[in-house]
Amino acid sequence: MLDQSSRPAGRAPMLCDLTQNYSETGGGGGNYLRYKRRYIAEKLDWQHLLIIPGPEDKVVEEGRLITAYVKSPTLPHQPNYRLMLRNKAVRGILDRFRPDVIESIDPYNLPWAALKYRDETPGTATVAGYRTDFPEAHFYEAVHTVAGKRIGRMAANLGRRYAKKLYTKFDAVYALNPIALQQFRDMGVREPFLLPQGLDLSQFREEERDPDFRASLGIADKAPLLVYAGRLDREKRVQVVLDAFRKLPEEMGAHLLVLGDGKWRQKQLEAGVEAAVHMPGYLKDRAALARAYASSDIYVSAMPYEVAGNSILEAQAAGLPVVGVEAGSMPCQVPAGTGYLGPVDDSDAMAANIQRVWREGAAAIGAEGKKLVRGNHSWDRTFGMLFGEVYPEALDRRAARDGEGASHVLSERAQGQGA
Repeated sequence: MLDQSSRPAGRAPMLCDLTQNYSETGGGGGNYLRYKRRYIAEKLDWQHLLIIPGPEDKVVEEGRLITAYVKSPTLPHQPNYRLMLRNKAVRGILDRFRPDVIESIDPYNLPWAALKYRDETPGTATVAGYRTDFPEAHFYEAVHTVAGKRIGRMAANLGRRYAKKLYTKFDAVYALNPIALQQFRDMGVREPFLLPQGLDLSQFREEERDPDFRASLGIADKAPLLVYAGRLDREKRVQVVLDAFRKLPEEMGAHLLVLGDGKWRQKQLEAGVEAAVHMPGYLKDRAALARAYASSDIYVSAMPYEVAGNSILEAQAAGLPVVGVEAGSMPCQVPAGTGYLGPVDDSDAMAANIQRVWREGAAAIGAEGKKLVRGNHSWDRTFGMLFGEVYPEALDRRAARDGEGASHVLSERAQGQGA
């Protein structure tokens, strides 16, 4: 068992983010970690250890920022992501750097590695973020397409029971929307936090609208451009968006911009799509993504399992109304007056809602969502709460369980770190 009291005196506290939900080509989890690392570098004196999968075992130390790669194979259907199963290698990294707080945003094997390390290391606290509705998006999706909805629902319920077993073990847990927060309470999780999802408000702005961008796609000045951005796989339901687009009246002159990559995109391109459907792939350049949002008119998504809804927030910050589904986090993110939600997997309802938004005035509806997002979502607010409330509370709870009083020193220090 490691005794963390043997750390060098005066060493800055260390946060470890342990996840396999990381890709260099984007993704909500990856963006969250990249912006967090920037916040630490600019505003805190904490150290940051990021443990992620990679093509080889490697540790890169850049001052207070440390990245540890664990050799892991790529996922067959998502080659930009890797499956990290080598918990012994993870343990070796944790033993080497001895973090004070470990945060996990994955629901499977890695949280258990973090919890085992904590239980054997006095003074270490663990935090979990609920960033994927995995009982629905993984358990239900994987089963119902081959065994039917009833068996799929049984699988989802099994996932909920697993979630309860897992998340009740952490020192602190946060949810990103009120629906997920209530799910935690129903599980018996102790005082979960409601963490505001962050957003780069300096980048995603209505002012990024570019007439040349629209002209390059051949869109008439007064014609609607619909946009979707995200991973292109089955759970995202992009086919429903495309089906809805194809049901719009021809006289609308609408175009559809699908941003992202995946096997679905490749199949569509091979089959051939209309000239009004644009699939340029994944935009790694965030400035280009911001320009694409601002140059569009309506954001559309049929994804029923959103938890963070990053692309929804980005589009709203750029002044777009949202047409989506009455599921996941969308009822929280798209309140009345900011767009319209319809039934899941109903392309007819989605097409009708797109026409309704356009008829009522997309710009005016989008302005309401813009006010909501810009007033409530920023990375400063997200990380201010994490370092000022969530991590200190986790440390205090851990200290109480360990029967020690030393962790409150870190807690007080953490609360005073913000610039």
